[in-house]
Amino acid sequence: MTNPIRESPTGFAQQLFSGLPGRYDALGAILSLGQDRRWRRAMVDHVSAGNPASILDVATGPAGVALQLARRTNARITGIDLSLDMLARGATNVRRAGLDHRIQLVRGQGERLPFPDESFDAVSFTYLLRYVADPAATIAELGRVVRPGGTLASLEFAVPQRFWWRWLWHFYTRAILPLAGGLLGGRAWFDVGRFLGPNITDHYRRFTVEATLAAWRAAGFHDAQATPMSVGGGIVMWGHKTS
Repeated sequence: MTNPIRESPTGFAQQLFSGLPGRYDALGAILSLGQDRRWRRAMVDHVSAGNPASILDVATGPAGVALQLARRTNARITGIDLSLDMLARGATNVRRAGLDHRIQLVRGQGERLPFPDESFDAVSFTYLLRYVADPAATIAELGRVVRPGGTLASLEFAVPQRFWWRWLWHFYTRAILPLAGGLLGGRAWFDVGRFLGPNITDHYRRFTVEATLAAWRAAGFHDAQATPMSVGGGIVMWGHKTS
């Protein structure tokens, strides 16, 4: 039996989330039990600390992180996403925030960025690596466009390591999340809720946190670090490109 996420992870994700741009941030809040905003703030802390003049936000979705970066820095920000639906929603959000002059949204893939080497002072990416065929190669591609001394920072969902938290996380993602999604958003949310827990687990079986950090270091971010968030339900990583 074929596995569509393994065969074409980018295309599968694009199809899965195509009906959710207006509710994407709400979905993140539900899955994280309200912690997503705090997780994003922690990731943005690492980007803003370097006072960047230019930032690339990869998998920008409806531009939630891009907007936070604009409010926390003076940088010009480029958001990139493969989904036209997400970009359309992001453009609406940017326009409503009055930040059209600082945030540019473009279509493209994190695996093949349409930018020259060392184009940005910082790169952020959120909930990306589970939807690419080769996470290590994608990290290398993201690192390629960071200038020496610049920052790479990310946020991903994770699986708690302590037994009881991991058991509760499995119960929540397999039982509560699909039900809550279906009640709040109909079939599209039910499908996403049912997909996410097993997908997160499968990702870390194939590409552990240690392997992810090794890929960051191989990409030139030798000080790469990771901080588990909310007993391990999320993970923020960051590092600085070796000059």
